[in-house]
Amino acid sequence: MSREALEQLGEVASKCATASVWTLGDDELVDSLDTIHQALQTLTAAQLHLIREIDGRGLPIAQHASSTAVWLRERHRISIHAAKRLADLAKAVDERPALDTALVAGAVNAEQATVIATAVRDLPADLGADLVDEAEAVLIGQAEQFEPTILRKAGERILAHVAPEIADARDAAALQRQEARAWQTRAFQLTRLGDGRVRVTGWLDEAGAATVNAALDPLCAPRHDNEPRTPGQRRADALVEVCDLATRTEQLPDNGGQRPHVMVTVPFELLEQQFGIGVLDTGGRLSPTQVRQLACDAQLIPAVLDGDGQVLDLGRTRRLITGSLRRALELRDRGCAFPGCDRPPRWCDGHHIQSWADGGPTSLHNSVLLCGYHHRIIHRGQWIVRLRGEDGRPEFIPPAYVDPRQRPRRNPYHHRT
Repeated sequence: MSREALEQLGEVASKCATASVWTLGDDELVDSLDTIHQALQTLTAAQLHLIREIDGRGLPIAQHASSTAVWLRERHRISIHAAKRLADLAKAVDERPALDTALVAGAVNAEQATVIATAVRDLPADLGADLVDEAEAVLIGQAEQFEPTILRKAGERILAHVAPEIADARDAAALQRQEARAWQTRAFQLTRLGDGRVRVTGWLDEAGAATVNAALDPLCAPRHDNEPRTPGQRRADALVEVCDLATRTEQLPDNGGQRPHVMVTVPFELLEQQFGIGVLDTGGRLSPTQVRQLACDAQLIPAVLDGDGQVLDLGRTRRLITGSLRRALELRDRGCAFPGCDRPPRWCDGHHIQSWADGGPTSLHNSVLLCGYHHRIIHRGQWIVRLRGEDGRPEFIPPAYVDPRQRPRRNPYHHRT
């Protein structure tokens, strides 16, 4: 590599860089780009040869650099990641002459060469040299049609191409190790942050995650075009809905298969006045609005306290909208009654139109089915629910900002036939 040739290379590159391209036709423009791209790959091969020789002579160490990559970073002002890729690829093409030849010829580019070198390096150490060479040749051939990301996937499966019996045994052993590790390290935590939020963290194995995804995915889709919830919020709501459905089945163990308990630890009169703070058996605190929402279709355990806050009597647990009343409610509403909602009955709560805490009766004429999302909407107090008409079906009066005329709305979705 003579200095004269390098000077000529610099002059040609300078002419190409300063040449006007607007005069070129479409075909000439594309051909010029392809030619320069291939020349760049060939020049990359030359660059790698130089880097490898510099590394072999120990010049970076002699100049007090801690490594060849660091030396390249400082000399050419490139990132350490780019410098390390160059140093690693220089070593790889030095060890793999066929890969070097392909790079010089432009059959592979630098990114593809890195992928191929990595795939070959990751083959089993006891694999025969002939099979390693075959794997390298196959990947070099595939570089003509695959960009680096797809080529990397091919590289991950190249052992199955050249030695399928070895690949099967290796994959089976690796999968068993992964499964054992995933099962051993599975975990699930609910961490109360003290600001009204509870952080959910954990790990699942593939089979467990597939089951969870199958349960959550149908509930994660946006419910309408202007869905206000983020994808993360929809997944969080779906998790709660799935657990809520599980508590309805009454097939869980005796210590868990019930609706949420609300333990009211303030004088009961305050709950009736909508000022009560609820405390769950987990220690979490609920606002009065949440307490009243849960009380619509949950087991409510009133706690009678003395002046020192000691429990004097825990009243009998009373299930509210259940049994024949629940079946009659499902027969009437057939699903969430909120306008436009298509949630089926099994995903719905029984809501007291006049709050039970305000003296509302537990009866069909004071009940409506609402999915969890619309149950929360109703408890904000902006929509009004009432039963009207000969059929006694619910209708909803929207707030003025939704409809200035506040015209009553019904949900025709479940009653099309």
